[in-house]
Amino acid sequence: MSSLIKRSGAFEHRNPRLFVLFTTLYNARAYYPILAIFFTDLGLTLDQYVLLNFAWAASIFLLEVPSGAFADTLGRKKLLVLSAALMVIEMGLLLFAPKGGGALLFGLCLVNRILSGASEAAASGADEAIAYDALPEENRDTLWDDILSTAMRWRAGGFLVAMTLGGLLYDPSWLTKVGLTAIPIDLAHRLPMALVFLQALVCLGLALRLEEVTEPHIGDSLSRCRKAFRLTLGTARHVFTTKRIAIVLVGGLLIDAVTRNFATINSEYYRLIDIPAWAFGFIGSLVAVGNWFVPGIAKRLNHRLSPLGVLGIAAVGTIASLFLLAPAWPWFGLIPSIVVMTLLGFVSFTLSKFLHAEASSDQRATMLSVKGLAFNLGYGGYSLAFSFLLAKLRDSSEGALQSALWWQAAAMTAILIPYFLWARWTSKKAA
Repeated sequence: MSSLIKRSGAFEHRNPRLFVLFTTLYNARAYYPILAIFFTDLGLTLDQYVLLNFAWAASIFLLEVPSGAFADTLGRKKLLVLSAALMVIEMGLLLFAPKGGGALLFGLCLVNRILSGASEAAASGADEAIAYDALPEENRDTLWDDILSTAMRWRAGGFLVAMTLGGLLYDPSWLTKVGLTAIPIDLAHRLPMALVFLQALVCLGLALRLEEVTEPHIGDSLSRCRKAFRLTLGTARHVFTTKRIAIVLVGGLLIDAVTRNFATINSEYYRLIDIPAWAFGFIGSLVAVGNWFVPGIAKRLNHRLSPLGVLGIAAVGTIASLFLLAPAWPWFGLIPSIVVMTLLGFVSFTLSKFLHAEASSDQRATMLSVKGLAFNLGYGGYSLAFSFLLAKLRDSSEGALQSALWWQAAAMTAILIPYFLWARWTSKKAA
């Protein structure tokens, strides 16, 4: 971290410095600990909210790889400026979404999720690629490890602040307990969104200051677009026909889908285990503190084990956590929920290190976007299935969420264990 502040080592160039700041402000959003209850308090049902997350993932599915290819052909900076601009618009919609607005509310939330997915797609791959290619070729891998570790720690620090503020701002009842006047609840519910709106404006300013360090492919716009789609198809074909890449990618996808789905509904789970809303932010802060140590642990494990071996450890942790989540024990349920969300960063570090080593410079952003496409396709499909499960259980049971958690634990055990046993056998056979 000190090298970032001193602008030394890997951070002598402007792009890595701006990348760390951009990814911190872009990802550490104060609404994360209360996102599910924000939508349900506006008037949506939980299964509608999960369905909106499917729309979010579907927009990324349609735009992820093309955006990465456009980043490689049209320029990474342009895609990052677009990403930040879309973030400004999506947060503006949430600021003014009407409470209990029926079809209008659902429509605005749907547009918000689509724009959010488009913003994620535009940033995915382009942000890391514009920082990575700014590094000198000598010792580039070592320098990138330093940047990736620093970025994850800054994000952890950002999450620590954002999560704490998000919960406290959303539920101002704690103010009365310390003898202060509480903020009107309707205003309080919008404050986390207003904070992230300001972050979006700063992200836009950071994106505009980035330097394009690689020359976009020459030619007119039409020829460059054709080049982008050819690069997309070629990179996707390479990823999914190269067994060592495909096996690792799918393993990460399976873990990411279930853990990310839980991360989007965690505030509803906290309500289920009787946690007051004002504490949600502090829980998010605990996750951020845990994520501070993830890069060091992941880095050591990735030096000692294969990527598949590291993901196998994550799979065991996922299965154990899912079974501990399902009983919904008051307060104790926080422990497995924190583990589940910590695994997101663990898997992300492993896949990023692996794919950067596999990608060539001229297709780096595209390959990272292929990874993002696959992960969001998996997450979107899982969210859709989980939404249908919740809707069905809601009609037949009062404890729909807890019943769905038991189904989830059993289903993921039946998927993850056979997959990693098969992947290990296949890798040994190939060797």
